[in-house]
Amino acid sequence: MNGAITLRPALPRDAHAIAALARDHVEAGLPPKYDAAKILRAMRQRDTVVLVAAEGSAVRGFAVMEFGEERAHLVLLAVSPGHRRRGIGRRLLEWLLESARTAGIASVHLELRAGNAAARRFYRALGFSETILVPGYYGGREAALRMIRVLRAPGAALPAWQPPWLAQK
Repeated sequence: MNGAITLRPALPRDAHAIAALARDHVEAGLPPKYDAAKILRAMRQRDTVVLVAAEGSAVRGFAVMEFGEERAHLVLLAVSPGHRRRGIGRRLLEWLLESARTAGIASVHLELRAGNAAARRFYRALGFSETILVPGYYGGREAALRMIRVLRAPGAALPAWQPPWLAQK
């Protein structure tokens, strides 16, 4: 299929496809942690967004982000190899970053395999900075690189919400 890619919240029927993408392209070589049941649980969490990039009913990419009071954590992001370098990962992440800004989040954090140069370039291009290397993060086997994108100063007051002006009759 070669249709348009649309972003939408994940549906329960997407859980197996998301878990397969996570297993094959995020957790490759590691014991899988994100099976379909765990993805379904994430979908039910009110502080977690599971977003998919779909082509028709086929999941071509996904992202999972947990929202806290001031920080968000990008847990997973993957795009199927045949659909990479088409802006899908960028669209997923930009959607989540805009959601985080709207929610008043101060910063977005993530971890990636330290040796994944393509992912490092991707996140850097989207404004993320490297913070620390964590040896043995992935199953005691691989180091992780932590990255951050600051959206606003932590603890800074948010502008007060103003209701839209209503025309008087």
